Amino acid sequence: MPSPTVMERLGARLYDGVLALGERRGMAARRRRLLGAARGRVLEIGAGTGLNLPCYGPGVTELVLTEPVAPMRDRLAERARREGVDVEIVDAAGEALPFPDGAFDAVVCTLVLCTVPDQEAALREIRRVLRPGGALLFIEHVRAGGAARAWAQDRLARPWRWIGAGCACNRETLPAIRRHFAQADAQADAWRGMPGIVRPLVVGVARA
Repeated sequence: MPSPTVMERLGARLYDGVLALGERRGMAARRRRLLGAARGRVLEIGAGTGLNLPCYGPGVTELVLTEPVAPMRDRLAERARREGVDVEIVDAAGEALPFPDGAFDAVVCTLVLCTVPDQEAALREIRRVLRPGGALLFIEHVRAGGAARAWAQDRLARPWRWIGAGCACNRETLPAIRRHFAQADAQADAWRGMPGIVRPLVVGVARA
């Protein structure tokens, strides 16, 4: 297994601090509202440092977290111990989930589908591991609806991808979700406290 890169170690160290203002200005509350509805056996894709851990309610009977970046996994495991949350942490990419078909009642993606290298493959895998009627709960930043901000996203996409550890700020994520899920209810929102190119959000639930 290759050693973590300098950027991976630095990204894990800085992640919570970079997001702190956005968390205070609404993202933490947004996570709690969405994830409090999760029920049964839940899989979270790309759990990062574990910012979602305090947001799950008593309806969750089992929580499995994937995270492919080793320094992030270390911080995730530490936060789980600190929070006293019983979880299984798995080293896996979103495009290749090591779980059987229909294994989960819900899958959670928060600020992840912007970063997976192959978004379509990740969504196919999410759909596969959800049971019939299961829910994808998502908060994702997306391509802006306004022409000026979308233009800025396109212009800054390449440097932002480097700064944001692979984050693609201009992805049209909601249409991609709807290509894989017959029912996807989403609301537009704004990620206040963060740069304008990642401010447009969609928050919602898609049903398998």
